[in-house]
Amino acid sequence: MKPELSIVIPAFNEEDRVGGTIRQILGYLELHLPSSELIVVDDGSSDATASASEAAFYGHDQIPARVIRYEENRGKGYAVKTGLMAAEADIALFSDADLSTPIEELPKLIDPIMAGEFDVTFGSRALDRSLIGTHQPWRREQGGKVFNLVVRLMTGLPFWDTQCGFKAFRMTKFRPLLDVMQIDRFGFDVEFLYVADLHGLRLSEIPVRWNNDDRSKVNVLRDSIRMFDEVRQIRRNARKGIYENDRPT
Repeated sequence: MKPELSIVIPAFNEEDRVGGTIRQILGYLELHLPSSELIVVDDGSSDATASASEAAFYGHDQIPARVIRYEENRGKGYAVKTGLMAAEADIALFSDADLSTPIEELPKLIDPIMAGEFDVTFGSRALDRSLIGTHQPWRREQGGKVFNLVVRLMTGLPFWDTQCGFKAFRMTKFRPLLDVMQIDRFGFDVEFLYVADLHGLRLSEIPVRWNNDDRSKVNVLRDSIRMFDEVRQIRRNARKGIYENDRPT
């Protein structure tokens, strides 16, 4: 039977915490959305992420779960695209492996898509900051605000938080767009939203609960420079017409 929901977890060197995340998600799905599937994408990890994931599946046989693994680290964007392409459900959600947004926030994103109101929904830390439990260090939080302001200015997108790792998609509309996506690393969130908006999909930014995880692998200086470069690449791609192919109906 075709699942109603696919959940994708991109994971790179997440041996220590991916098991707990998987058990939380599978436990939630068993209670609330038993017709679901879980896909973990091991993005070329050098540790035991894949085996730790598979070990966490035991005892949760009700929910189909699998690991997709490849040897070379390609980036979070590539991992998410790989998982979405493998998703069997008409609605898919990806969540960061640290569950900074608790899985209990899932209905906020899934219900509007199921109701036919939106095609892409995504969590936001900016719309209601009272929902943030544990904040990022001050420098990272301010850097995120600056980045999202730059994204608004450079892309014309009206959103205040493009980077929260909790996004859902109506795959009948979004899947055809994956073929034109170019960004494999952190800037992929912006590209997802930009291309979806360009093709007339209905997008909604939704405030969600969120807690910073001190074990984040983001390097403020290095990754900020990379993300700005990738936003510029998105603008160049748009000018070249790269995103114009395969408009969904």
